[in-house]
Amino acid sequence: MHRLVESLAAILLAVLPLAGCASSSGSFPIAPVAHVDVPRFMGDWYVIAAIPTRFERNAYGAVESYRLQPDGRVQTTFRYRAGAMDGELKTMHATGFVRDNTGNAVWGMQFVWPIKAEYIIAWLDPGYQSVIIARNKRDYVWIMARTPTLPRPQYDLLVERVSAMGYDTRQLRRVPQ
Repeated sequence: MHRLVESLAAILLAVLPLAGCASSSGSFPIAPVAHVDVPRFMGDWYVIAAIPTRFERNAYGAVESYRLQPDGRVQTTFRYRAGAMDGELKTMHATGFVRDNTGNAVWGMQFVWPIKAEYIIAWLDPGYQSVIIARNKRDYVWIMARTPTLPRPQYDLLVERVSAMGYDTRQLRRVPQ
């Protein structure tokens, strides 16, 4: 029982910083894309680069997977290898809640009830092959793609987009795939 309480406390301490929605470091709110076709967005997305959460700092081979549930919620599974490509496989689960009147581009991502972290689909290519997920606090950001790597010019363009959103891109970590 003691281990369960310690585990729950660690999870809660890790996700509490994710809960905020107001901008603290950016002077303007991050604009979501106009519309997301949620069923088309589902599937696997490789994390190409991120300003990582505590859990992702040593992630290798990171993949975020989305599965639409009949009730409209999005079952999310984040899996990665800890510390190296042959490191221990770690898996985290969350539930995404698409917020009304946002063109399906703003979600609340819930790792621990009742906290729903802000999740803004801030840029999405028309072919649904690459995406930038952002937060108004500019504490975390994710560049993801349907493939494990991106050509350097495309990656550089996405980094420029992240910078234009008000992020310090020196904090970006390329995730080994």
